[in-house]
Amino acid sequence: MGWLRASVLGANDGILSTTSIVIGVAAANPERNAIILAALAGLMAGAMSMAAGEYVSVSSQADTESSDLTREKRELLEMPESELAELAAIYVARGIDPDLALKVASQLTKHDALAAHTRDELGINEITAAKPLQAAFASFGSFTFGALLPFLVSMLAPLPFMVYYQYGFSIIFLMVLGALAAKTGGSRVGIAVARIAFWGTAAMGITALVGHFFGVSTV
Repeated sequence: MGWLRASVLGANDGILSTTSIVIGVAAANPERNAIILAALAGLMAGAMSMAAGEYVSVSSQADTESSDLTREKRELLEMPESELAELAAIYVARGIDPDLALKVASQLTKHDALAAHTRDELGINEITAAKPLQAAFASFGSFTFGALLPFLVSMLAPLPFMVYYQYGFSIIFLMVLGALAAKTGGSRVGIAVARIAFWGTAAMGITALVGHFFGVSTV
């Protein structure tokens, strides 16, 4: 679910932010070269920003996990009895009988104490462990995928109707992404589609107004 959320968020952001930029520029300066340049700049800047931001964020998570593991190793060496009792208490809190919980904790400690505490105390496992480069590439790819839509529309749509084409295609794809994410996650499709349609329309409408008012010559 974490990767689904990140991928959908990246694609949504790529569509919405790049389309909003293009609509703002098209409303202010309806020339093909300016619109295409705005779409390309939005695509590259957004993709790099998403990748860099995700890398920094997940790297911070990785640093925290590394620090937690170092502390856990030290505690296992300095106070193994307390760590054993702590592990058993975790299993008791999950509904296991105290005697059985102690036996399970003892056996897991003999097998691999650090792995048991890493998984059950710290909540770190192979699936959830921080992977900065993987997260950065995933964000870059999903944003680029989403931003390609308004970029292609900026090259192919008729100039007099550029704003309408950008909005129409983008809102359709945003709704499709919202529906797919909701369906995959088991949530209500109608609410997800309505939410993305409302906020997508609001974002693109505001940038169109900004482009229109600030792009009007006063000379």
